[in-house]
Amino acid sequence: MAAPSSLMLETPRLVLRPYRRRDVVSIHDAVVASWADLVPWLPWATGYNRGSAAQFVRESQAAWQEGRAYDFTIRHLTGYGDGLGPPDPGRHLGGISIWYVSRVNLVGEVGYWVRSDLAGRGICTEAAARVLDYGFGELGLHRIVVRIAVGNRASERVAEKLGFRYEGTLRQEVKVGSTWLDHTVWGMLEDEWRNGGPG
Repeated sequence: MAAPSSLMLETPRLVLRPYRRRDVVSIHDAVVASWADLVPWLPWATGYNRGSAAQFVRESQAAWQEGRAYDFTIRHLTGYGDGLGPPDPGRHLGGISIWYVSRVNLVGEVGYWVRSDLAGRGICTEAAARVLDYGFGELGLHRIVVRIAVGNRASERVAEKLGFRYEGTLRQEVKVGSTWLDHTVWGMLEDEWRNGGPG
C-alpha cells in the first residue's frame, strides 16, 4: 500500500503525514539541530547527513508500499498560543513511526523523537496518541509496544503519560557506537487504549 498523498493525521496542534522527497532538507536540519540528544540513544543519528535523510525517505516510501511500516513527519498545524510559536508547515518537528512486529499476531511497535528546541512541550505525547488511534483503528493492531533505551527518561515519560505498562528490560538490545544499551519494553493492548490505558 503506497502512502496516500492525501493522508494526514491531525491533532489539536499537529499534523502527521507520510514523508515526501521535498522533506529531506527539513529532516536533516532537525536531526543536526538535535544531535546531542539523539546520538546517545539512536544508532542512525551518528554521522547523519542529507544523504542519510534522502535514503530514509526512500526507505520510508518503500515500507509504506510494502505495508510493513508507517513513518510520519510531525508538522505544526495551528498558530500562536499553542506553545509552539508560529505555524511553519515546512519545519520538521520530529518523527513518529509505527511498524509491524508480527502481522500474524497483530503486534506493532511505535518509535518517536522530537527536535531538541521543542522538547518538553508535549509534542511526542500528542503525536503518539494519534498514531495509537491509527494503529489500533486503521491498522487493526491488537497490541503496540515501545522499546526505550534505559536512561532515556524523556521517552519513558511519554510512554507513561499514554498509559503504556512497563513489561521488562531487554539486555544489550541495541548497539550505539561501541556501547550496548539495555532497552525497557512497554506494552499497550487495544482494549486498554480504548478504555483509557491499563488499569
